[in-house]
Amino acid sequence: MEANTSPFKAVVQIILGSSSIARRTILAEMGYEFTIMTADIDEKCIRKDKPEDLVMALAEAKADAIISKLQTINHQEKDVEQTILIAADTAEAILQRPIGDYIKDAEPTLLITCDQVVVYEGVVREKPSSKEEARQYLKDYSGSHAATVGSVLVTNLKTGFRKGEWDRVEIYFHEIPDEIIEKLIEEGIVLNVAGGLIIEHPLILPFVKQVVGTTDSVMGLPKALTEKLLREAL
Repeated sequence: MEANTSPFKAVVQIILGSSSIARRTILAEMGYEFTIMTADIDEKCIRKDKPEDLVMALAEAKADAIISKLQTINHQEKDVEQTILIAADTAEAILQRPIGDYIKDAEPTLLITCDQVVVYEGVVREKPSSKEEARQYLKDYSGSHAATVGSVLVTNLKTGFRKGEWDRVEIYFHEIPDEIIEKLIEEGIVLNVAGGLIIEHPLILPFVKQVVGTTDSVMGLPKALTEKLLREAL
């Protein structure tokens, strides 16, 4: 069932805990209206050996940080927008504090947090630290392959229910000309994405040989998984 025909679409508030333009675009394509909040955490402080464990841990840390921010907003700004008030009040469910009857009757608020890394030859790659690193990443992918491992975590701020899963996509590339790599580096977008990998970009798309999985997952928000978790969270 498409999101724009989902029976719960009209009765749920959604907060997207991400600054990613791609994730915003995908969630909007799914038919949802949502509020944007960012976690502003130091992701380098969280390390796991397995990429699947890392992206899940980071999604959970982002959710915790946003919940804390919502609670602060609620205490400091009593006249904040009603959607945020509901989320801030009901975020106390996460900390197992008592919830008033007026919260139990309120519309549910679902918080979506995500993370993604690229895996190349068994090594986890996050956002490039420099143009030189981004250039090397792209040269490595040329005529080879890499994988994205991404997580989606949905937290029901009314009930405290939290569910997350990860998704892996394999991407195979044709040879990527050096001039294309240099144009991507100069443009700069590849510096802001995991592993410098952005397969939907018009410059790189012609050199994508095969995608084993879905493009929306590579972009950071797998639609089917997100829809599934939203339903389960309710």
